[in-house]
Amino acid sequence: MAFELGIYHFGELTPDPTTVVPPKPGARLRELIEQARAADDAGLDVFAVGEHHRTDFAVSSPAVVLTAMAENTREIKLSSAVTVLSSDDPVRVFQQFATLDLISGGRAEIIAGRGSYTESFPLFGYDLRDYSDLFAQKLDLLLRLREENPVTWRGTMRPPLDQGDITPRPDRELPVWVAVGGTPASVIRAARLGLPLSLAIIGGSYAQFAPFAELYRQAAKEAGHDPARLKVSINSPGFVAASHQEAIEVSHPYFQAGWMANHHQRGRGVPMPRQAYEAQSSPAGAFFLGSPQEIIDKVMAQYELFRHDRMMIQLGFGNVPQREMLKSIELLGSQVAPVVRKEIASLEGSATEETA
Repeated sequence: MAFELGIYHFGELTPDPTTVVPPKPGARLRELIEQARAADDAGLDVFAVGEHHRTDFAVSSPAVVLTAMAENTREIKLSSAVTVLSSDDPVRVFQQFATLDLISGGRAEIIAGRGSYTESFPLFGYDLRDYSDLFAQKLDLLLRLREENPVTWRGTMRPPLDQGDITPRPDRELPVWVAVGGTPASVIRAARLGLPLSLAIIGGSYAQFAPFAELYRQAAKEAGHDPARLKVSINSPGFVAASHQEAIEVSHPYFQAGWMANHHQRGRGVPMPRQAYEAQSSPAGAFFLGSPQEIIDKVMAQYELFRHDRMMIQLGFGNVPQREMLKSIELLGSQVAPVVRKEIASLEGSATEETA
C-alpha cells in the first residue's frame, strides 16, 4: 500500500474570531462536502469526520455526512474520526457503514474509539463507570458482525443476538481502525486484535509517542500477527499555506478560538497563544503547520520514527474560512502528497533491496 495522506474534521461551529458569529450547521455541513470534493480532486487519500453530540459541532452522524460526500467524490476513502462506539449500537454502526460502503463503491472506513468527549454517554443512557467495558464488548460485537451473518452473540452491555440477520452486507470486509490517544492498554488491545492503529498526537513533541508504535508492533507479534501487515496512522492538527508565516497568520486566530471554545470539554478559556502555536510548528512539535516543504520535512521525519502508513491532518481547526481551507487542501494534495509518496516509496524500495 502506498503511503496515504488525508484530512479529518470535526465540523466545529466555533464563532468567528472577528465577527463572533458561529456558522450555521447547514452551511458548515455543505462546506465539509465541498472540502471532501476538493480533497478528492487534489488526489488526497482519505477524508474523515468526527462524531460529537454538542451544539458547537455540526456532525453527530458521520455516516450520513460521509454518504453525502460519497455522492460528490470518486476515489477518496471516507471515514469516521471517530465513531464513539462505546455509546452507539454496533449493529446500527455496521449497517450504516455497510450502506455507505455500497453507495461509495467500497470507500468506507470506521475509526472506532472510546470517545474523548463524554456527552454521548448520558445522552444515550450509558454510565461512564462502564467506559472501558462498553468499548471492549461493542468492539467485539462489531468485529463479529463483519465476519459472519447471521450472528449469535452474548454480552453484558447490550441485549444478546440469536441468529441475528444483519443487513445490508458490504461486498468486502469493512476496514475498522482503533483510535488511541495516549493509553497503552488501548494500543495493546488493537495489536492483539490485529486491527490498524490510529494514533492521535495533538500536542507536545511527537517523538514522545514513538514507544506507542513500538508497543503496538511488539504486542501484535506476541499475539501471532505479522506487524508488517498492520497499518499505523498518525493524526495531528495543522494547516498548509504558501509560506510558514501565512500558515500561522491565517490559521492561528481560528485555532485559538476553537481551542478556547470547545477543546475536549476540558473547560472553556484554555489558551493557545501564538508563541505556543509557533512552538508546535517547530520540527519537533506535533502540528503540521507551514509551507508545503515544511510539511514534507515533518512527514518524512515522522516516518523515520514511526514507519507509519498514513498521515491525517486536522486541517484548519476552529473554522478557518472556506476559501483558505480549499487553498490549503489543494497545496496538500498537489505539492505535499506526491513528494511524500515518492520519497517513502524510495525508502521502502531501498529497505527491500537490503533485506533481499
